[in-house]
Amino acid sequence: MRGKRVLVTGGAGFIGSNLANRLAADNEVIALDDCHLGTPENLDDDVRFVDGSVLDENLPTDVDVLVHLAAYSSYTMVEENKREATRVNVEGFVNTVEQAREDGCDTVVYASTSSIYGSRTEPSPENMAVEARTCYEASKLARERYGEYFGNHYDVTLAGLRFFSVYQGYGGAEEHKGEYANTVAQFADAIANGEAPVLFGDGSQTRDFTHVDDVARALELAADHELQGVYNVGTGESYDFNTMVAMINDELGTDIDPEYVENPLPVYVHDTMADATKLREATGWEPEVGFEDGVARVCDPYREA
Repeated sequence: MRGKRVLVTGGAGFIGSNLANRLAADNEVIALDDCHLGTPENLDDDVRFVDGSVLDENLPTDVDVLVHLAAYSSYTMVEENKREATRVNVEGFVNTVEQAREDGCDTVVYASTSSIYGSRTEPSPENMAVEARTCYEASKLARERYGEYFGNHYDVTLAGLRFFSVYQGYGGAEEHKGEYANTVAQFADAIANGEAPVLFGDGSQTRDFTHVDDVARALELAADHELQGVYNVGTGESYDFNTMVAMINDELGTDIDPEYVENPLPVYVHDTMADATKLREATGWEPEVGFEDGVARVCDPYREA
């Protein structure tokens, strides 16, 4: 993407800041964030930061491309704040897209979620049945339905990306998320500080861990190709938590065993794996950061300290 004016909502957050910084080299980028989950410290100097909410009127939507990432972004976060989270995740989506559409923007890319597939050890394609078992999942599915509406009713292209376990590490832009950061970041930080990572159950649960660099590239490609519909963003490989902890120990030269506790969550996805064939065929996207390399990147700042 070159020479475009781009608005990234949630732009000071984890994924948003990585995307905004990436795009700012060749584009005019505005990062909108209310700093609930983000911090402008994540942003490079050439990104224009706007402190605001996706529920506001008069958003800076006079842009060529809207990338809508602002959201309450986890099951527990939404369950504890159902009304406000639903307003942000659903009403905020409609409000922002409508303002952008009225201002002449016809390319939208937005964040959905892979959680709607439930627990699967086989790759999940976009055309399989999905369901909302949590308020978080319901809000992301609502985005997809409103995306269909805007796409069918107006001359706007909207691509919803279903992310799989995005990570970068506390040395990147995840530290401010704390307990809501990816488990790779949390476990690496615990082990580096001599603490046992806490695993639910027996540690056999699996995730398709996808590095934020690959996710940012997928977002850019989706906008470049003006995609319509929903697309998975994941590697097609899964690792269990015990293996992930062992990999972190190997990288850090430590030998810290995890602490196993009973899973406190009433709804929990045990296994995930993406089928990203649709995105690959549409854009040529392939994951470039393998998990071994990704874990090494997460651990690098601790080795350098």
